[in-house]
Amino acid sequence: MSSKTSNLIESVVNNGLCTGCGICESIVPKGALEMALNAEGFLRPKIQTATDFGDDATIRDVCPGVRVDHGVLKTDYHAIWGPLVAVRTGHAADNEIRQRGSSGGVISALAVYLLEHSLVDFVAHIAVSQDDPLRNELQLSRTRDDVLRAAGSRYAPSAPLNALRELLDRGERFAFIGKPCDIATLRRYARHDARVDKLIPYMLSFMCAGIPSIKGTYELLEKLGVGRSQLKSFHYRGDGWPGMAKAITQEDQVFEMDYNSSWGNVLNRHLQFRCKICPDGTGEFADVVCADAWYGKDGYPDFTEREGRSLVLSRTPQGESLIQAALKSEAIRAETLPVDDIALMQPYQVNRKKMVLGRLLATWLARGQAPRYKRLGLLRASLTANPIDWLRSACGTFLRAKGEKQ
Repeated sequence: MSSKTSNLIESVVNNGLCTGCGICESIVPKGALEMALNAEGFLRPKIQTATDFGDDATIRDVCPGVRVDHGVLKTDYHAIWGPLVAVRTGHAADNEIRQRGSSGGVISALAVYLLEHSLVDFVAHIAVSQDDPLRNELQLSRTRDDVLRAAGSRYAPSAPLNALRELLDRGERFAFIGKPCDIATLRRYARHDARVDKLIPYMLSFMCAGIPSIKGTYELLEKLGVGRSQLKSFHYRGDGWPGMAKAITQEDQVFEMDYNSSWGNVLNRHLQFRCKICPDGTGEFADVVCADAWYGKDGYPDFTEREGRSLVLSRTPQGESLIQAALKSEAIRAETLPVDDIALMQPYQVNRKKMVLGRLLATWLARGQAPRYKRLGLLRASLTANPIDWLRSACGTFLRAKGEKQ
């Protein structure tokens, strides 16, 4: 095994900088490592053999625990919201897709549109495991029914890029739907494998508040009073907006918890450290990114159940062309939204972007290692923050970085 490569991977993991995306498994020789749940309940690369990993240059360049970099930007860049071509709110025109999705079902509707118009051969995205209702797996969807099976949020670890080598080897065109860090990594990897741009014409994402450990799901089930062995199915959200966390037992008993309680009081207390210093919760590297277009109440999002509504940002000309085509075919319905209104719907993401530079510096001071973030508007964003809040956030991160590694 190349000591440089193994040392790099171990350093990223040991310093809590791994996102669990799985790209390293697709780069090193097949079988050399695999993604597996660690003791804290996060997916991490686990070395399997003493095979020579080769040079570490590719992993060093693409791993989101090492760097996140826009490179040359071709569209207008907003310090908080990243590259923007157009901003809209909308929903899937198909009522079933709208109901099953986590917000307005736009991502699922776009996936169905791409398949039904033969713009891709399949869609690669995360769905609940066929074997375990609590685990995630990569699903290759080729039909509307496939897409619907994967609709809804999956607030648990997933590593969609660990199968990238096999996906590219198929030689088929596909759309990729992943977390913001997955998309950023995929964009970077395109510099090393020309097949990425050739075979993946559409990259779609969603705004992300962080990846909870599987232990968060276990705690959620405990609060619902459901044993893991009793489960027949489990959904974090969907079937409404924002939808309920829902556990169904083998005896068809249904246990539910509202979104504000499940995410706000349980799951978000189990986030991995890397998510707390993330510069891109808004999917800046995607062609199209969607999010909950929350209605406001007293300056905060209102989680009252209602018909789903998606915030829809097209970030590239390719993404904007897709949105316009989907609108024309009536796969989705949407209307233009002023950029300043995004903050009313996603205040968490505003605060996160303003604070991340301080959190990054605090991580460097505490651990002597942190990812390199370039061309992400972090200085501009931090200058709009309240200085006291910025310093308090940085100090809090320093203390966590000293005592918390995932």
